[in-house]
Amino acid sequence: QVQLVESGGGLVQAGGSLRLSCAASGRTFSIYAMGWFRQAPGKEREFVASITRSGGTTYYANSVKGRFTISRDNAKNTVSLQMNSLKPEDTAVYYCAANQRSITGDSSPVGYWGQGTQVTVSS
Repeated sequence: QVQLVESGGGLVQAGGSLRLSCAASGRTFSIYAMGWFRQAPGKEREFVASITRSGGTTYYANSVKGRFTISRDNAKNTVSLQMNSLKPEDTAVYYCAANQRSITGDSSPVGYWGQGTQVTVSS
């Protein structure tokens, strides 16, 4: 079992930046691939970014590539998502995810979810 708690969401103007963090507790953090997903109103949850257990490989949705950066600190049991050049279409609830196997996209299974944090980008 692992528990995930997100923080860092909020309201920002288009072009601005936010940094989301996810703190994990429970089983050894480093055995999990970590990721971020988001869900906008009226839309399905979608993959945003992920990082492998060691942090050596990252994956990004095309819509955020070049603007968002995922990182992890296995010593602190945290994963972060730095979001730059935010757009109104980035508005969504962002969820932290953990899985013992790699998370690479929308169809990847996810073993654990956080409760979500709201990100709102105004135009």
